[in-house]
Amino acid sequence: MVLDRSPPPGVRESWSGPRRICRDVGPEPRRLRPVGVSRQTGRSGASVWRVVEQGAGVARLRIGFDWTPAVAPHPTGVGQFVQGLAEALEASTTLELVPFCVSGRAHRGAHGAAASAPVPAAVAHRLWQYLDRPRAERWTGAIDVLHATNFVAPPSRAPTVLSVYDLGFLHHPEWAGPGTSRFGRLIERAVQRGAVVHTLSSSVAAEIAARFELPSERLVVIPPGVDPVAGDASRGHRLAGTNPYVLALGTIEPRKNLPRLVEAFDRVAAEVPELRLVVVGPDGWGLDAYDAAVRRARAAGRIVRLGYVTPGERADLTAGATALAYPSLDEGFGLPPLEAMTLGVPVVASDAAVLRDVLGDAALLVEPTDVGALGAALHQVVTDDALRSRLAGAGPARAAAYPWSRAADSFRELYQRLARPAPH
Repeated sequence: MVLDRSPPPGVRESWSGPRRICRDVGPEPRRLRPVGVSRQTGRSGASVWRVVEQGAGVARLRIGFDWTPAVAPHPTGVGQFVQGLAEALEASTTLELVPFCVSGRAHRGAHGAAASAPVPAAVAHRLWQYLDRPRAERWTGAIDVLHATNFVAPPSRAPTVLSVYDLGFLHHPEWAGPGTSRFGRLIERAVQRGAVVHTLSSSVAAEIAARFELPSERLVVIPPGVDPVAGDASRGHRLAGTNPYVLALGTIEPRKNLPRLVEAFDRVAAEVPELRLVVVGPDGWGLDAYDAAVRRARAAGRIVRLGYVTPGERADLTAGATALAYPSLDEGFGLPPLEAMTLGVPVVASDAAVLRDVLGDAALLVEPTDVGALGAALHQVVTDDALRSRLAGAGPARAAAYPWSRAADSFRELYQRLARPAPH
């Protein structure tokens, strides 16, 4: 591996991996093996900083890789997937990731791929609904394959992989914000241009195939990996300010179903007086409904809201929980329950098709709109030692079925299948 010792100005030497290409925002990602950056000229004539790896004589595929979801100050599940996949692919000797960011925030004050074409995402998305400009190569230079990692694919001369995690914005448009409301049209445009659509589960794949009339050869299911979580239960108890507690993780938004969880907990609280509910996650567009549910609860004083926490604090809180509650109305995969399972924490989750596929019998599944059933499941897992022990024992094996190495191998094979022959 060759390391160029002259990174772009403003890029931290101690950081590595694709994040170096974008602006320094948000929490520091997990450390990758050192990589370098070198300068080339993109098709637009702008400078593009690219990863350099040793491997003289080996023709690497250049993969344009949308890093935008990972530069958010508080990355969502999509951002975590993008970070995890980039790290898993980083060891490859046959691929060269060319990260780029489509973000007005990500390019300010930065150098490299994000600074090469300062187009805010909202502007680009509006253009891509109708036009095939600007192309991805404006950010990346020439590439062999484009991987658009978050519902929206820039037009490109290269074969394209588009990751689509769920269709909640179509099934429930009332959940969609101003940006996500355009996803349906943007996915259609990418499909019309010939994109192969990637998703994380077979149940979502079936929905995508039906909605966009996509043939099976242009639809691929590759689940993410699940990293083992190292958490300290005693630190979790201190962070929560209580023990025992049921933990809920996720942005405060309608599909997370937190108002019903609050109501279900309120029923359990009367019978288990020492139990608390700890809700962790940043504000979303469902905060008013959540706050109203808490105000109605008789046990409102036993509901703790911590907001956003760091990954380390999240791991500690998970390790210290008596159970994880995940009653989502719609999901693309469901990483938080699997991460809890790596720690042997019992999980109560909704009986949504995706979660049923992913979690199987290693979780206690319940109809998420039935508050009585949700409360009964919480009560059972908190008070039934035998059930809790069974779920705690089954969880780690279930989570271990999703290694990042398998995901990386599958994406490598996909990229190689799609790559166009190099020009002679």
